[in-house]
Amino acid sequence: MGPHLDLYAVNAYKEACGVKQAWQQGGYTKPYIITETGPAGEWEVPNDANGVPLEPGDQAKADGYTNAWNCVTGHGGVALGATVFHYGTEYDFGGHWFNLTPAGERRKMYYAVKRAYGGNTAGDNLPPTVSVPSVLDPGAVPAGREITIQAPATDAEGDQLAYEVLWGSKYVDGGGGLISVPSTHLGNGTLKASAPAKTGAWKLYVKAKDGRGNVGVEQRSVKVVPPPVSGTDVALNRPTTASTFQNDGYGGCPCGPQLATDGNNTTRWATTWSDAQWLQVDLGSVKQLRHAQLVWETAYGKAYTIKVSDDGQNWRTAYATSSGDGGIDDFGISASGRYVRLELTQRGTGYGYSLFHFGVYA
Repeated sequence: MGPHLDLYAVNAYKEACGVKQAWQQGGYTKPYIITETGPAGEWEVPNDANGVPLEPGDQAKADGYTNAWNCVTGHGGVALGATVFHYGTEYDFGGHWFNLTPAGERRKMYYAVKRAYGGNTAGDNLPPTVSVPSVLDPGAVPAGREITIQAPATDAEGDQLAYEVLWGSKYVDGGGGLISVPSTHLGNGTLKASAPAKTGAWKLYVKAKDGRGNVGVEQRSVKVVPPPVSGTDVALNRPTTASTFQNDGYGGCPCGPQLATDGNNTTRWATTWSDAQWLQVDLGSVKQLRHAQLVWETAYGKAYTIKVSDDGQNWRTAYATSSGDGGIDDFGISASGRYVRLELTQRGTGYGYSLFHFGVYA
């Protein structure tokens, strides 16, 4: 502490109520203000089963604002006041965590702050309460598939509620924005919506609006995985070669070709940054093939061909596209061969090609 300062300024969120204790234990007598406070932040909570910080719900956030204010006002003569952190009106990742009025709609936290600062909430129409969204298996949500979401909501005034489903990719690619997706409400907070097409730990948000300017929001993380394919992946752990692979330590590499067929969707084959690349798998013997699945990292192939061969010399085309858009490519094929070759001719980004999974199914 600086002994010659006349006023200390402290930022404290989850630990705002610990400032008084720290002051008293340290024997400090100079006054302070809490320059930022609010509910527990991303850096103050444990991770959930998907490795994502466990964000408090609406009521816990409202209680966080209330408790912080009560602790400040409870330290009379020393704590001079506090400024609660209000992110703004944005509705992105940080905006959801800290906003009182995302997109101008009032949440439980808005009314908690209103009461704390002396406002009268008697007679106010209050926000709905939403349950934490649940899905069948939050650790294995099939990419791109329609899923059922349970998120029942209640409203104290009995207002009719409208639902919205959003996805956030903060823990997939660092993106802070939230993506609103079409959804169907089947009644009682049961919703149908499509999962993201890209794998990883996504945040699922469900909003319920009461038509009176209020909104309730709850969220959870889910692990989006490649959709299941029936049959046997005959490329799994088979000898795999490639035109090039990234071996420079960038992005967690070396990223050799065998990492595309090791069955692990967190490891990847990555090429040098140029077009005209290939990946080849030896299946050991001629197999009848009926399906292929490619799980791309951000650097994907826009144009590519899958070819098969019995001898590794004479090739037949089994599939071709010039309109790949990344994420997961999942399609049927009808071909046979011992060798399968992925020929990549046009990149979808300025990077190379980067493939988590190349599965060929018999």
